[in-house]
Amino acid sequence: MAEKELQKEEEVLKEGHVFVYSRDGNPQEQLPLPPVFVTPFRPDIIRKDFAAASSRRRQPYGPAFRAGMRHSVETWGKGRGVARVQRIKGQSTAAESPNNVGGRRAHPPRPWKNWRLRINEKERRLARMSALAATSKPEIVKSRGHRFPEGVSLPIVVDDEVENMKKSADFEQLLGSIGIAEDVVRVREGRHVRAGRGKMRNRRYRQPVGPLVVVSAADAALAKSAKNLAGVDVVTASSLNTECLAPGGNAGRLVIFSKRAFESLRGV
Repeated sequence: MAEKELQKEEEVLKEGHVFVYSRDGNPQEQLPLPPVFVTPFRPDIIRKDFAAASSRRRQPYGPAFRAGMRHSVETWGKGRGVARVQRIKGQSTAAESPNNVGGRRAHPPRPWKNWRLRINEKERRLARMSALAATSKPEIVKSRGHRFPEGVSLPIVVDDEVENMKKSADFEQLLGSIGIAEDVVRVREGRHVRAGRGKMRNRRYRQPVGPLVVVSAADAALAKSAKNLAGVDVVTASSLNTECLAPGGNAGRLVIFSKRAFESLRGV
């Protein structure tokens, strides 16, 4: 009886700590949260940094040179009872003007326009730290739609031995042991055909965002096996940024750290 009470006392999570889950999904120790997790929640700065990062990948576009003006035109002038618009020489077909079929655009997008948004370096760092701190707040993580049981400590930290998992089935079994396999099922079943014209423009499907796995090295076996699960992204601790921590500019992603990657955050 005394041994059972002792086990219950050990399972109580200390304030400001997280469980480290073993390969079997059982908590084996507790670790204090790095100081970065006390950063205030700033959703405005997070969205600003996300917009700036997304703008760097936006490609300029515009019409081709002399589009809609690649023919000889003339106007019939006044006195013929027809509109005074440009017409293809020798024909009655109107051309070139923006109000005619096949004519140039009146105010086309300019290919030389710079879409890149700027953000201060201190704001960018604050955004990343705030997005990282939001991963430890259950109410913010649940607001993104992630599913996890009440007893799980956030962010989820697993033993370094998990980085050696070579099979996706083994990693999914670990998630089931911890109690978050339902979140992967949510993503897998949530894949659907996009509404609107986007389905014809190389983005036919929409899929919810799943957990983010953070490993200590890019060549870890888990980096390949975890990617096979729907909606799961894998990054290293050194490459964490607002885009992966707050997809769409909304903070609170469910994050799974290896113990080594989690400890490396103490220098952030």
